[in-house]
Amino acid sequence: MPRLKRFTIENGNYHILSRGHNKKEIFHSDADFKKYLQLLQTEKEKFNVKIYHYAIMSNHVHMISNSPDGNSLTSMMRRINQGYAQYYRKKYGGCGYVWQDRFKSFLIENGRYLLVSGRYVEINPVIAGIVKLPEEYKWSSYNVYAFSKQDAIIDFNPEYIGLADEDESRMRLYKDFAKNGIIEKERRSGERFFKDGVFGSNKFVEKLKMMGLKQTWSHSGHPWDKKNTEK
Repeated sequence: MPRLKRFTIENGNYHILSRGHNKKEIFHSDADFKKYLQLLQTEKEKFNVKIYHYAIMSNHVHMISNSPDGNSLTSMMRRINQGYAQYYRKKYGGCGYVWQDRFKSFLIENGRYLLVSGRYVEINPVIAGIVKLPEEYKWSSYNVYAFSKQDAIIDFNPEYIGLADEDESRMRLYKDFAKNGIIEKERRSGERFFKDGVFGSNKFVEKLKMMGLKQTWSHSGHPWDKKNTEK
């Protein structure tokens, strides 16, 4: 069965999700997390993709990114996932799949949607019950925004920059923003969230539909896709 073509737009914002095969754990040690981040830093620079936020969990990866075009995003993720799969098999043995199919990408509208998306990613370890506070999880970008931690991977979310003129005020506002990160509130407002393949206003979704985006079943894993298919 042909796979649906990934829908992309020029200079688009994306929530990227990669899962381990059968949702199995694929990061077992600090060295594994560091290897993935090393690959991410190398490939994002090569393909001119901006990484605004990330959270590397034991069996999946979340990122909020901006890509000049769809090809750059796809090429970056392919090289990262292939590189990590090679590393994983060499270290742990085996010859089967490391990743669950190809990565998923969901479009995000500019404005507050982009900042809410970053918050969603960075509080994921708290929601999962791994830590009580987002700053306790060291494999995410939260401390870059909340405590000015240095991280060469991160390109600052432009919406974060606009929170305040001074760094201290900006960090304080972001901490409060993260603490109040109740995602269900965003869902109840009538806007589409990640499970619908797009996060943005109804106007944004309708615009994308006019560009060729169509809705499929929400449980399919690719709920919003272009009408064309790829072999």
